[in-house]
Amino acid sequence: MTEITPDIASETAAADDRRAKRNVAVLVLAQAILGSQMPLIFTVGGLAGLMIAPSPAFATIPISLIVFGSMTTAPWLSALMQRFGRRAGFFVGAMGGAIGAGVSATGLWIDSFALFLLGSYFTGIYMSAQGFYRFAAADTASAQFRPKAISYVMAGGLISALIGPQLVKLTTDATVVPFAGSYAFIVLINLVGALLFLFLDVPKPPQPQPGDATGRTRRELLRDPKIVVAIICAMVSYALMNLMMTSTPLAVVGCGFSTGNAADIVSAHVIAMFAPSFVTGHLIARFGAMRIVATGLVLLALAGGVALTGVELYQFFGALVLLGVGWNFGFIGATTMLTAAHRPEERGRVQGMNDFLVFGCVTVASLASGFLMNAGGDVQTGWTAVNIAMVPFLMLAGSALIWLALRPQDAYA
Repeated sequence: MTEITPDIASETAAADDRRAKRNVAVLVLAQAILGSQMPLIFTVGGLAGLMIAPSPAFATIPISLIVFGSMTTAPWLSALMQRFGRRAGFFVGAMGGAIGAGVSATGLWIDSFALFLLGSYFTGIYMSAQGFYRFAAADTASAQFRPKAISYVMAGGLISALIGPQLVKLTTDATVVPFAGSYAFIVLINLVGALLFLFLDVPKPPQPQPGDATGRTRRELLRDPKIVVAIICAMVSYALMNLMMTSTPLAVVGCGFSTGNAADIVSAHVIAMFAPSFVTGHLIARFGAMRIVATGLVLLALAGGVALTGVELYQFFGALVLLGVGWNFGFIGATTMLTAAHRPEERGRVQGMNDFLVFGCVTVASLASGFLMNAGGDVQTGWTAVNIAMVPFLMLAGSALIWLALRPQDAYA
C-alpha cells in the first residue's frame, strides 16, 4: 500500500480548496446580493403587516410565515439538492423569492392580508435555500478550510446588511401604496441574483447503488450527542435572534422613533451578525467550536440585559449589535459542530432535519414576538417581555453545551 505523506496530503487539500475557494466566492456574492432581501423584508415586513393586519397582534405573522415556509421547505429542498445538486436547489430558492415578493406586493396593493401571508410563505423558500449556502461552502472544502469557508460565506451577509436597509429608505415610498415598491424591487433582486449560480461548481452527489452505505437513520442521528447539542445551540441562537430582531422595528417606531431609525438599527444589527465572520472561522480553528458557541450564548444574554435597561436609541443599537455578534458565534459554531458530526451519505438527511428543527423553533419565536409585544398593553412592557422570554432558552442551550463538554470524548467521537 502506498503511504500518503503529509506533503502530498497538503498538496491534495490545496488542490481541492481551489475549487472550494471559487465556490466560496460565488456564494459570498449570492449572500450579498440575494441576501439583501432579508434585512429589507425583516425591516418592513412587520410594519407592512401592521398596516393591513386585522389586529396589531398579527403584525409579525408575515415574518412568521416566512420562517414557517423555510422550515417546511428545508426537508424537501435538502433532498432535492442531494439528488440534483446545489445549483438546482438554489435556483428553486431564488424563484421562490421572486414569486413570494410579487405575491406580497400584490397583497399590499389590493389590501389583502391573506395574499400578503401567501407571498410571505413563498419567500420562505428563498430563506431556506439561503440557509444551505453555508453547507454548500463546506461540500468541496478540506477539513482545514471548512470552518473558514463557512465563515467567509456568512461574511457575505455583511454586504447585504449595508444594502438591505438602504433599499428600505429608497423603496418604502416608491409607490402610492407604502412598502409595495420594496417587494417589487425584491423580485428583480431574485431574478438577477439567480444568474450567479451558473458559476457554482459543486458536483452532484453520486446516486446510491445497491450495497452502498446509506448512513444512519434520523432516529440514530438524534442519538448522537454532538448532533443533538449542535442542533439545540443552532435553534436557540437563531430563534432568540429572530425573536428580538422581529420585535425591534415595532418597538423602535412604537417608542416614537422613525422608520429610518428602525432601518439603521436593523442595519447595525445585520452588520454585527456578519462582520465577525471574517474571523469566526479562525477562532473556531484555534479555540474549538464549542467555546465559540458558548461565547455566543453569553453575548445573547448580554443583548437581552442591555435591552432591559431602557428604550433610548443607543440602547436599541447596543442590544442589537450584541445580538448580532452572539448569533454569529452561536450559529456558525453550531454549524461547524454539525458538519463534523456526520458522514457524506448522511448530508441531505442531517442538514434537512437540522434546518427543519431550527426554523421550526424560529417560527415559534417570530409568532411569539407579536403577541409578547402586545402582552402588556404598551410598547415598553411588550419589549421587556420579549427580552425576559430569552432566559429559559439560553439556560437550555448552555446546559446542553456543558453536558456535552463533560462527556468523555469517545462517547461522541
